[in-house]
Amino acid sequence: MKWVFKTAETSRVEVLARELKSNAALGLKNFPLAPVLARLLVMRGIGEAESAERFLSPSLAHLHSPYLMSGMKAAVDRLDAAIERKEGILIYGDYDVDGTTAVVILKTAIELCGGSADFHVPHRIKEGYDLRGDVIERAAAAGIRLIISVDTGIRAFAAAETAHRLGVDLIVTDHHIPGLDGTPIALAVLNPNQSGCEYPCKALCGAGVAFKLAQALMERRLTHRDQAPLLKSFMKLVAIATVADAVPLTGENRVFAKLGLEALRSAVNPGLKALLEVAQVGGRPLTAGEVGFRIAPRINAAGRMDVARDVIELFSVKDVIRAREIANKLDQLNGERQAEERRILDAINLRFEQEPTLLDPFCLVIDGDGWHRGVIGITATRIVERYCRPTLVISRDGDEAHGSGRSIRAFHLLNALESCAPLFTRFGGHAHAVGFSMPAANLPALCSQLDSYAHARLTLADFEPVLDLDAELSPDQITHDLFQMLCRLEPFGVGNPEPVFAARNFRLMAPPRVMKEKHVKLKLSLPAADEPEEELSEVAVLVAPRCHPDSAVLPRLHAQSSKRDWRRSITYDALGWRMAERIQQAELLPGDALDIAFTLDHNDHPEFGGLELSLRDFKRPGD
Repeated sequence: MKWVFKTAETSRVEVLARELKSNAALGLKNFPLAPVLARLLVMRGIGEAESAERFLSPSLAHLHSPYLMSGMKAAVDRLDAAIERKEGILIYGDYDVDGTTAVVILKTAIELCGGSADFHVPHRIKEGYDLRGDVIERAAAAGIRLIISVDTGIRAFAAAETAHRLGVDLIVTDHHIPGLDGTPIALAVLNPNQSGCEYPCKALCGAGVAFKLAQALMERRLTHRDQAPLLKSFMKLVAIATVADAVPLTGENRVFAKLGLEALRSAVNPGLKALLEVAQVGGRPLTAGEVGFRIAPRINAAGRMDVARDVIELFSVKDVIRAREIANKLDQLNGERQAEERRILDAINLRFEQEPTLLDPFCLVIDGDGWHRGVIGITATRIVERYCRPTLVISRDGDEAHGSGRSIRAFHLLNALESCAPLFTRFGGHAHAVGFSMPAANLPALCSQLDSYAHARLTLADFEPVLDLDAELSPDQITHDLFQMLCRLEPFGVGNPEPVFAARNFRLMAPPRVMKEKHVKLKLSLPAADEPEEELSEVAVLVAPRCHPDSAVLPRLHAQSSKRDWRRSITYDALGWRMAERIQQAELLPGDALDIAFTLDHNDHPEFGGLELSLRDFKRPGD
C-alpha cells in the first residue's frame, strides 16, 4: 500500500490556528493542539474561522432554506392543496436504507400536517428498482391523484408519462444523477443535481431531499415552535440514511449527521429503540461507523432478503412488543444476508484461483446463475477492497441479468456505463456505485467494452491501494488530549475521513494475538533502545501518563527508571481489523520494528481501557 501524506498551506494553517485560539465560542482549551486542529481543517477545505465554527459546532440554524431547491414551491403548493382537500397521497420509495427512511420521514410529516399518505416500496426481486407504470395505474384506479417518489424516479421517463396520461400529478424527489435526456415530465422535480438547480448542498441523499420537502411543508402548515423539535426528531433517520448512502459528510449533510447521531442517544420511537437494542448500540452516543456497520445493514436486510415494508412498519408501530419482533426479524435477515454474501464471495474467489486470467481486465465483470440480487452490491465492495479494481457483480436469471458495481477512486463507474448505454435495459448510480439490468446475451459485449473503456483511462499505478495520511506523530503527541480534540471532527465518513497518522519504529512486544480468526491485536512499545540519552521534557511528563492504558503505573515507572527510559515503559494496544491473515504472512516476531499507520480510538473498559491504535497499515522500516 502506498502512503501519501496530505499537504496544507502553512500560512493558512498558522492564521487559522490563531483564530481558533481566540474564538471563545469554540471552547478550545488545549491551545498547543490548535495548530494540529487547524491543519486537519485546512486539509478538509476549511480555512476560515467562520467555516471552522460552523463545521465544529453545527446547528439547526445552519440548515439551508428548502426553497433554494428548484421545484420546491410547486411541490409544497400541490402537497398543501392535497392535504386541504383530503386527497389520497402515495409515496413511492426505494427498498434500501435511504429509500425506506425517506418514506418514513415524508409520510410522518404529511400526517403531522393533517394529511394521510399510503406508500409503496417495490420488492427488490419481483419489481426491481425505480417507478413502475403498473403500480401507478393501480394507484390511479384507486383514486390517487398525487404520487411522490423518494430516492428514485429521476430516470423514470416511461412511468412519468403513464402518470401524465392518467391525470396523476407526480412529484419526483431524488438525488441520483439525471441522465443525458434530462428529467422526466412531472409537476415538480426536486433534485439538487438537476440542471439549473442552485441548491448549495449537491450531495444530499434521498432521505435528505425528502427531509427538505418535509421541512418546507412544516414551515407552511405548523407553528414555528413545533418545527425545531420535529426537525431534530427527523434528523435521526436522515443521519442514518446519510451515513448509509456514503454521501459526503460536509455542508448540510454534516448538520444532519452530527445532530442526528447525537439525538439517537435518546431515541424514543419504539422501533428505533428496538433496532438500537438488537444492534447492541442503545443508550450511548453513536459513531458514523456504528451506524454504517451495525444499524444500516439491519435496515438494508429487509430490502435485500425479504420485503422492505417491514422497515416502514418498524418506525411507525407504537407497540413495543411488535417493534421488538420486527427488529429481531431484521437482525435474523441480516445474518442470512451475511451467509449469502460469504457464499457468493467464496464462489468468486475460487473462480479467481482456478482462472487467474479473470483478474487481467482493468474492470472486473463476474457473473453467476441465481446469485441473490440483494447482496451482489456488497459483494462487489468486497472484491474492490481485495483486488483494487472496478468491479461489476452480476446475477443471471435466465435471459435477464441484474448487476451492481463498485469502483476505485480513479474510475468514474457511472460514466463507464454511460459509454455502453445501449447494452442496458436500465442503469443508474454514482461515480463509485451503480446498479443496472440488461439482457444476459449482452454480457460478453459489456465485458469487452468496459475493459476497453477502462484501459483508455487507467494505468497499473491506479490499482495500487493508496492510504492518505494526515500527519506523522512523535510518541509524545499520541495523547488522550489529541483523541479528545479529534472527537470534535466527528462524525467521520466520505468527505470528512477519520484522521490517519503515521509513527515510526515501534517495537513489537509480544507475538500477535489473533481474534475471531480474522482480527489481530499487537502490543507495541515506543522506540528507545538505540536512541541517545535525552532530558525528560516537561511536556513528556505531562502527557505520557494520559496516553498509557494504566495511568497509575507511569509515575512509579518514571521514579524507578532513568530519564532516557521513560518512553520504553509506555505500551499501546494496536488492533488490526481483518488483518490477521496479513500479519501472519509477515511472520512478525517480538522485538521486530514497525512503521505503522493508524487512527486513534479509545477503549472504555473500566479495568483495561485507554487509548488504542487502530491499524490501517504497517511496514518494516525502510520498506
